[in-house]
Amino acid sequence: MYRRILAVGLLWSLPISLSAQTHKGSLFTAIAFYNLENFFNPADNPDTDDEDFTTTGSHRYTEEVFRQKTGNMACVLSQLGTDLCPEGASVIGVCEVEDDYVLKSLVSHPLLSGRHYRFIRFDGPDKRGINVALIYRPDAFRMLQARNVPVDLRPAGGGFTRDILWVTGILRGDTVHLLVNHWPSRSGGEAESAPKRALAAAEAKQLIATISSKQPGARIILMGDLNDDPVSPSVAKVLGATSRQDKAGAALLYNPWVSFYENGYGTLCHNDHWNLFDQILLSPAWLSTESGHWQFYKAAVFDKDFLKTRSGRYRGYPHRSYNGNRWINGYSDHFPTIVYITR
Repeated sequence: MYRRILAVGLLWSLPISLSAQTHKGSLFTAIAFYNLENFFNPADNPDTDDEDFTTTGSHRYTEEVFRQKTGNMACVLSQLGTDLCPEGASVIGVCEVEDDYVLKSLVSHPLLSGRHYRFIRFDGPDKRGINVALIYRPDAFRMLQARNVPVDLRPAGGGFTRDILWVTGILRGDTVHLLVNHWPSRSGGEAESAPKRALAAAEAKQLIATISSKQPGARIILMGDLNDDPVSPSVAKVLGATSRQDKAGAALLYNPWVSFYENGYGTLCHNDHWNLFDQILLSPAWLSTESGHWQFYKAAVFDKDFLKTRSGRYRGYPHRSYNGNRWINGYSDHFPTIVYITR
């Protein structure tokens, strides 16, 4: 059962821009995802367990730290996709954001304010109060409808985990469905927690099947921190995502990240092992060469040097915000991912 629905009429005051970057005769648009790692409001929310990330909490998450964190996140978002799209990413899925205040602070930062980004977020059931959200440029994406889809983990001994954010809109002329996810963590061990991620994958699969039954050939993008790799059972078996474009027509989703993972690339590192949890998956319609529609071009891990720890035991790892309880003026423990589409 879907909880809340936000609908916007088909009429819109801002025209859809067709000024995506042209490169060698092609038009490109960037779609990105980024785990913002504990992007909290310093004020205490009495309804959630956010006390560690408050001004008096264990992490000493002061207003000054929050401003630095906001600037660091804006720095990253301002660069996503700009190699092919100088105007930046058209849509960016994010997770680990607490509330509207942090998102308003982010999109209004001087590094991003010129893009006039808007965002969509619902309060979810996470005990710490962290949620998923979608940030979008209204000159590139016209939001039609948004709703949060609950993910019930009770069959695996849990409660409700973070909702799936389902946003439908017009992306530069094409109707698209964007599903932003943050699946259950590996807390307690990968194998022990796997049934919970399998349930999240099954919920996403059912949602995709529902969309596809009503709109055959729908352009769907599932993005998120899945807390599993492209070859993990939740992604490859339960969700049924394939890395082979020639097989994608019979599958729900195409996964461009398998080859990255198999070649040692990842978005986060633990005990010197790289995982690729942050994935952007596409329905088969994105592989069509039908004229006049957007199609998949390439995927990329945004792992620029400035996002990496420069020295010491964790050299090359993502330069995260905190070392234990100590603010180290970093970014996130994850690298962002990007998918480019072309027409």
